[in-house]
Amino acid sequence: MKQVLITGATSGIGEALALHYANQDYAVIACGRNQARLEELSQRQTHIQTLAFDITLAEQVAEAAAQVDALDIVILNAGDCEYIDDAGSFDGALFKRVITVNLLAMGDLLEHFIKKLRTGGQLVIVSSSVTYLPLPRAEAYGASKAGVDYLAKTLAFDLAPEQIDVTLVQPGFIKTPLTDKNDFSMPFLLTAEQAAERIFKGVQKRRKILDFPKRFTYLLRLLSWLPFSWWCWLLTRKKS
Repeated sequence: MKQVLITGATSGIGEALALHYANQDYAVIACGRNQARLEELSQRQTHIQTLAFDITLAEQVAEAAAQVDALDIVILNAGDCEYIDDAGSFDGALFKRVITVNLLAMGDLLEHFIKKLRTGGQLVIVSSSVTYLPLPRAEAYGASKAGVDYLAKTLAFDLAPEQIDVTLVQPGFIKTPLTDKNDFSMPFLLTAEQAAERIFKGVQKRRKILDFPKRFTYLLRLLSWLPFSWWCWLLTRKKS
């Protein structure tokens, strides 16, 4: 039975992925900070084991990795989103929190879990389609995910000699506890279960970049071709 480790498995996409992989007869190691939520998840599917740790604490990451044997797939999905509502009074603490969770924590996770991958294994890094365009209030979230994109694409080159494939996942809006807090329109919203199914199929095909839903990501790409000055004008005009 193939083994897959998933971070951020206590809710949203991570939880849906854990259940989807378990239902496909994978042995799943579901990771998160909330031990109670992890136990609830493991009771829903016998193929799910749990591992509780905080990805932002290097010692806990190392201790967790020491409990894991060889893996076929590592899915680094854990993340957070906070918005900067007043750029003129820039919230440096908020910025640091988001960058730490979404980007800096990747360093410790990669250090300890890449070496657990078998030859021919797969590393999956979940980012966001927000990186196609600069968006209002997304200074922290967008910057962190742009860094994640670059990291994943570089790893795809450098892990190829190790026979490890890397998939960068760039989803659009997915209904999760994080997006439930959004106070703006979210076009082409998908459920976490729909996202998990698309990720599962894309990883099976060993896709390098997996973005969805296509209606949304194609629209973002089209808008990204506009001169930046036009994009700024559109957004500032909408505010005024």
